Parts: sequence; structure tokens; C-alpha cells
Amino acid sequence: MAIFSFRPPSLSPSPLPQPKRCPFLIPPIAPLSVASEPRHRRILRPGAAAPEIGALGEDQRSTVPLPKEESGVAASVKVLKAAAKTRKVSAPEVLAALAVIKKEKANPTSFLETLGGTESPGRTWMLIFTAQGRLEKGRYFPVTAVQRFDAAAKRIENGVYLGPIGCLTFEGKFSWKNRMLAFIFENIRIKVGILGPVQINLGQAEREPTTKDPFFIWLYIDEEIAVAQGRGGGIAYWCRCHRVT
Repeated sequence: MAIFSFRPPSLSPSPLPQPKRCPFLIPPIAPLSVASEPRHRRILRPGAAAPEIGALGEDQRSTVPLPKEESGVAASVKVLKAAAKTRKVSAPEVLAALAVIKKEKANPTSFLETLGGTESPGRTWMLIFTAQGRLEKGRYFPVTAVQRFDAAAKRIENGVYLGPIGCLTFEGKFSWKNRMLAFIFENIRIKVGILGPVQINLGQAEREPTTKDPFFIWLYIDEEIAVAQGRGGGIAYWCRCHRVT
């Protein structure tokens, strides 16, 4: 007679077969350990988001570059200020700086006060550089041209000064809306040599400036320089200066 021996099954489990990984599945994201952190920090951890959001890790977030627009505008402003002081910065460099400022218009909240001050007779600005609308060509302005803006009285004065030869000035009023300054000239003053100035009335004192009149759209203004686009599309910039008498 055959005798069969019975051996009880082993209690240690057999290793389960590992499923094959599908090449199209995203590998699982290891959970972040947050038990040792305060509650207010755990709420803000990116790991709390659903895996499909794909939140960046700590090391990835620290390498995200800052926007380049701010640094580009700051660098362009430095170029324009250097050009105003030396007039030795090349025209292509000035045009490139104006293009950056034109693209990234600054906040105009304080433009009017910075441009024209808070008390009469306002502030004066010397024209430095003018450029065509598409900023393909431009040049330093060859003569002394100074504009005075009086924010308190809403007055504007535009003058060309030729030293002992004389000067020609236009004076009028302006209106302001957002970043647009529209203006009209009411009189002209002409001075030649040692002779006294001659004033000519243009007869526009009864009306207010509108967008149908000449205007500037201001793109950037600080305590040293101001950049604006005219009605014809050209762009110019000025530097702050002393009042010319």
C-alpha cells in the first residue's frame, strides 16, 4: 500500500507577478511628506494639487526666469539718458531703446505731474532726438528746442533758441486725458538779436484742444527724460532742463 505524506502549505506568501508597465502611462508621482510641516504651510504646498496639474517642484520653481520686459525698459531708459548727456550713443542704439519703450508703455498715472510739476510756471524739457514712425530712421535734434509744460495752468510753450541770433516761441494751452496731451497755440513770439520780442495773436483762445489738434501720446516719463509719440506717428524724447529765458 502506498503511503502519502501530507505537507501543510507554507504561510509565507509567494511574490505576486509584476504587471508590465505600459509605455503610454505617466510614471506615478511620489507623494510629498508634509507631516512635519505646520498646517498653514501644508495648505500652500504644490503637492496638494491633483497629479494631472503637473505642479513644479521646489527646485524647478526657483529657476523660472523673471519677465524680461522690466529689465528691457530699464536698460533702454539708461541708453536714452546716456544719449541725452553725451549725444555720443549711436542712432541705431537710440532707436532700439525707443522701440522697447514704445512696446512696453509705462503706467501713466503720474505722467502729468512729472511732466508739468504742481505749480506754475511748470517744468521745461529739451528735445534730444526725433525718429520716424516705424523707428527706421532718427537723429539728434540739431538746434536747441525747449518745451515748457505747466500742469497747474494747463499751458504749453514750445521754443527754438538760436543764441544771440534770436528765438521763436509758440505759447498756448493743452488738455490731458490718460496719456494723451492735445494742444493748440494761441500766440507766437519772435525775437531777433537785441530787438524786443514781437508777439502775434493766432486767435484760438476761445476753444479747448481736442484730438483733432496736434497731440502727444506719452510713452514714458520720469524725473529726467520723457518719451512721446506725435499725431503723425513719429517718436521723440526730451530731457529735463533749466528754463530758457
